[in-house]
Amino acid sequence: MNPFDMRIIESMGAQLSDLFVKEEVIVFEKEELDALKAADRIPLKWKDKVSENKIASFYVVYDQGALYAADEDGKLTKYDAATGKQLWQIKTKNKFSAGVGIGEGLILIGTFKGEILAYNESGHMLWQSPVTSEILSPPQVQNDIVVVRTVDGRIFGLDAIDGKRKWIYQGATPSLTVRSTAGITLAHGAVFAGFPGGKLIAMSQFNGNVGWEVAVSQPRGVTELERMTDITSSPVINNQFVCAVAYQGRVACFAINDGASIWARESSSSAGLAMDNDYVYVTEDKGIVAAYDMRSGASMWKQSRLGSKKLTQPVLKGQYIVVGDDQGYVNLLRNYDGALVARSATDGSSIQTVPSLLPDGFAVQTSKGGIYAFSTQF
Repeated sequence: MNPFDMRIIESMGAQLSDLFVKEEVIVFEKEELDALKAADRIPLKWKDKVSENKIASFYVVYDQGALYAADEDGKLTKYDAATGKQLWQIKTKNKFSAGVGIGEGLILIGTFKGEILAYNESGHMLWQSPVTSEILSPPQVQNDIVVVRTVDGRIFGLDAIDGKRKWIYQGATPSLTVRSTAGITLAHGAVFAGFPGGKLIAMSQFNGNVGWEVAVSQPRGVTELERMTDITSSPVINNQFVCAVAYQGRVACFAINDGASIWARESSSSAGLAMDNDYVYVTEDKGIVAAYDMRSGASMWKQSRLGSKKLTQPVLKGQYIVVGDDQGYVNLLRNYDGALVARSATDGSSIQTVPSLLPDGFAVQTSKGGIYAFSTQF
């Protein structure tokens, strides 16, 4: 069992932060390591630093020429995405736990105390709204509704104007679950979210009513640990399909309108997936990036020689797939065969969240607070 993904387990509502699983010893072949050293370097545009994050995992996010970053110390920073120049920085008394979410003129942050903070593009606070527990994934906004997920399994819909609660959904929670930063995906006026136990739901963004519920994966095994099959990443959507992947379970795609099953394949991932017009790309356990045919689920290729067993969710940038790892490297893979194109180091600390796309590249935030912007034009 992956010690990072399973490092903190919630059992019967109690967080057992001292429960760890012994890490598997991985030995890489010399040829593999030599190939990684010989790979081309991804051009670095600029770098900066915010505070180190000891518990939370933050997402940098791009919007209208700016890059936003948050940290546990309660700072929110806006950069010029092209140059890295700090445009402003807000220092608050809050302890941020999730961010950054952005859209419709809002910059959204979550706190350990279960509060959502909304700022405008100038850094002025617009509103603050309480929810029931800490927030581990960035709030999302669409159609004038902010949607946020809390660690106790609830999803809230809030008015984007003033933060007032419009609806709440309570998901079922098994006795043993992975403490994760699983978020939600907004598309087509709906909220798509995966849950512990392998369930995927689609609900109305406007009132929280559930449209359909399906099983991505079914619990298997004897012990509660063996039966754990949580969806710990956000689903991905196009105009026809919604796809999700579960830990110790499956990757599966469903019809977006009614949840009808399209295909499912054995897979295990706590990092997540991405899709384009042809393939579904999954960051699987033990450092594997796999591609499956979008319509049939047929396995197209697998890449397992990236020098790490803990990779981030993939993100697509043109013909490239971008993934970070727990050693602070960022990797570019070719989308059609998974071959490594280039890689670069950051500060040596873990990259835990999906890279954020820039017009000419991408950016990442490390656990030590490093902010790195890379170019894919080389």
